[in-house]
Amino acid sequence: MPVPVPRQRAIPAVESGQAPAASSGAGPSKEEAPRRADPTGNTLAGDTGRTTAAQTNTVNSAAAGPLGTAAATATAGSSATAGVTDAAARTGLPVGTPGAVGTPAAAPSPTLTLLVIEDDPGGSTVVPELLDSAGRPIRVRTARNLTEAERLLTDDVHCILLDLALPAPSGPAADDELAVLKHVLELAPRHAVLALTASGDAERGAEAVRVGAQDYLFRDELDSRLLSRALRYAVERKRSDTAERRLAEGRLRAQENRRLERGLLPTPLLEGSSLRFAARYRPGRSRALLGGDFYDTVRTPDGTVHAMIGDVCGHGPDEAALGVELRIAWRALTLAGLCGDELLGTLQQVLEHERSDDEIFATLCTVDIAPDGRRAGLCLAGHPSPLIARPGRPAKLLPYDNNGPALGLLPGARWPRMQVELGAEWSLMLYTDGLIEGRVGDSGERLGQDGMVNMVRRQLAEGLRGEQLLRAAVNEVRDLNGGELTDDVAVVLLDRMG
Repeated sequence: MPVPVPRQRAIPAVESGQAPAASSGAGPSKEEAPRRADPTGNTLAGDTGRTTAAQTNTVNSAAAGPLGTAAATATAGSSATAGVTDAAARTGLPVGTPGAVGTPAAAPSPTLTLLVIEDDPGGSTVVPELLDSAGRPIRVRTARNLTEAERLLTDDVHCILLDLALPAPSGPAADDELAVLKHVLELAPRHAVLALTASGDAERGAEAVRVGAQDYLFRDELDSRLLSRALRYAVERKRSDTAERRLAEGRLRAQENRRLERGLLPTPLLEGSSLRFAARYRPGRSRALLGGDFYDTVRTPDGTVHAMIGDVCGHGPDEAALGVELRIAWRALTLAGLCGDELLGTLQQVLEHERSDDEIFATLCTVDIAPDGRRAGLCLAGHPSPLIARPGRPAKLLPYDNNGPALGLLPGARWPRMQVELGAEWSLMLYTDGLIEGRVGDSGERLGQDGMVNMVRRQLAEGLRGEQLLRAAVNEVRDLNGGELTDDVAVVLLDRMG
């Protein structure tokens, strides 16, 4: 599992001395704009405020550091926008018209929404007017407690500004000074969080970042420019962290898939046998976890070759793990001398003890080929019958009249073993139902066993054998379906040459 690299916290501009703190005595150097509420109940900050020349100089001087860079970029973007508008006017075309200078390449980003959670949002901490990178007002919602915050925390909220002085929820962790932050992180795991603390409590702010906040700010040093930059930075960092986490989870799933694949699709134990073995597996649905398809082939000391293919209902790690357990159990029981009904009855006991739900079942097909290779015993537990192809005869399905129930459906069930004649030269194909349940073109009908037999007959007539035959069969079934199959497909081919 990749080890995450610790991120260095970006120091707010006021903390590093790069931007002036908001004055609490003389008041702001711009005209205060009264807040107004939009129809949704959000507060739009800074609708009518005007910026003075002194403020413009302040913005330019504060354009250093991690957050100051964002402000400089936003200022440059505003100038560039003005230039584009002038250029568009010279061409005689409005901005946004094809062929006009400055036609936007993408739709504008949605308006940011900030949720402020503190004891008295209208009291000690007044959130200044806020603008996003495009100069649009940022929506502000206020909550006086965690209960009210939970009601206001909708999907359109991008960031939370949390006062760490807010009383912690009652409970065993009430004495934890960051209990309120931890509660909010659990309540809003997908939202960016900014922690608000006192100026002399930088250590608490840094601890808040270590716990999970994207950044911290000092309560008495807030100004519009700093808070706007910090909000945008927190949102983008949260998006980056989420993308990194999903990437790590994807890598972990890929590693789990490889481990499951080794368990579901093993190397056959055929040393000393003249039979040729080929197998093909294709997972259904792009990027899905392996399903419950599994197979195995072993040769016992008496020269008998045992082959098996099975399918656990459902998809996902639990079903795949159960398939691995059944395959390993089958190999162990086969090498121990069990066969036919006795073996399947024992496998059913394994399934009943290991499955996570009583409704989970598994289908299974087992074949034991005599040492001379001319005959075999066949047991079916709710599974499609194998296909046999012999020279001079059309490929066909082996008898399936005595097909028993799937494992896990009927307690005390029995599975009769059928004796079948193979001949001197043959090819035996075992498969899961994913090969026959795909759709055929626009008709929506399933391929079915008859369609699969006709397809294999044609491919054999074209001279395809072994691995080439399996690859062609699986690819054609997928093409007939019009894309990836819903179910997994596993196919095993055993050949005996005359």
